[in-house]
Amino acid sequence: MLYQRSSALFAEAKKYIPGGVNSPVRAFKAVGGEPIFVEKAKGAYLYDEDGNRLIDYIASWGPLILGHAYAPVVDAVIDKAKKGTSFGMPTEIETKLAKLAISMVPNIDKIRFVNSGTEACMSAIRLARGYTGKDKIIKFAGCYHGHSDSFLIQAGSGAVTFGRPNSPGVTQGTARDTLLAPYNNLESVKALVQANKGEIAAIIIEPVAGNMGCIVPRKGFLEGLRELCNREGILLLFDEVMTGFRLAKGGAQEALGINADMVMFGKVIGGGLPVGAFAAREEIMAHLAPEGPVYQAGTLSGNPLAMSAGLAMLTQLNEHPEIFESLADKTEHLHEGFDNVLRKKGIPYQINRFGSMISLHFTDTPVHDFETSAKGNNETFKKYFHGMLQKGIYLPPSAFESYFLNDALSYGDLDDTIAALDVLEL
Repeated sequence: MLYQRSSALFAEAKKYIPGGVNSPVRAFKAVGGEPIFVEKAKGAYLYDEDGNRLIDYIASWGPLILGHAYAPVVDAVIDKAKKGTSFGMPTEIETKLAKLAISMVPNIDKIRFVNSGTEACMSAIRLARGYTGKDKIIKFAGCYHGHSDSFLIQAGSGAVTFGRPNSPGVTQGTARDTLLAPYNNLESVKALVQANKGEIAAIIIEPVAGNMGCIVPRKGFLEGLRELCNREGILLLFDEVMTGFRLAKGGAQEALGINADMVMFGKVIGGGLPVGAFAAREEIMAHLAPEGPVYQAGTLSGNPLAMSAGLAMLTQLNEHPEIFESLADKTEHLHEGFDNVLRKKGIPYQINRFGSMISLHFTDTPVHDFETSAKGNNETFKKYFHGMLQKGIYLPPSAFESYFLNDALSYGDLDDTIAALDVLEL
């Protein structure tokens, strides 16, 4: 496949946009080469500026669970846009989406809409600190909760040390309030809690992680966190920006049978438009302005176009729960096909999967946290990514990202993807 127009557009973009992109992973730095510029998309397919058709396995990094340009969502946005795009005033559709989301998700009474997953997680941490009166949080290495200062922290020198900023612009003071633990390691969390007794407001986690590949929680890990939080008066926060309304109607809480104290959403809840949200029980949400003292605001929060897209998307998922089984079956089919091909090739690999999230790691070590994910052979991944791209398959341009399947993918698309891997030289 040729990408001459994409290359020219990238060169032009770099003159005016840092790195030529508005989110770093799009720049292809992890895999080399130049990014693909998209002209349009429909169903399971992307159509780039050079006229190539690509089978899509990122679904805009998750939100397009029913495929691109899904008619009920598009129609809802067009209809709403004709009546005005933004008012900075309350609208009925905000309440409709809130009511529907609360009815679908366990253990939440109220929800606040924002404009991104980053904003949702940032606001949830502020609310957790305001509610508990404590300052410190625990997060997990490899979990991504957006680019708020509190989350851009790398590991310290030991299990009970503070983290360090891993981006210029994040202060040491912010880092001192963020403690880091390895994912799937309950004992390390217990050690952090013991070393910071009575100081921890919240533990924030992706219940199924998607930013070091798809990482599934070990049996007893989340249950142990829930028990620890109950005992120590710590809030357990589930970042369900990826998993919310994707793994089940009620997200990871439903799929895993674990209740969180606060849940953050994005992606699917916006139907492809910029939306985030955070939700909790009444007693916690009552601390949020204008009812309580914890301040949070946003001019475009609850934007009618975004609310209409989200309402259309969630309505479809709520009325057709069989979609989640369909997605899981398709993901299993892809998993089995990849297994068969890679076993024949005789190269080290691991495949992780949960629901409609899946990732492939070129390593012989089981992948259960960031450290083991980082052991993957990145040179092999680069060959895999570009080889599949040349055969019309668009995968995440990073070994540290989950694939997100959409239900517009046919079994023919999946078999074409498996066949492309079969003839690839790795």
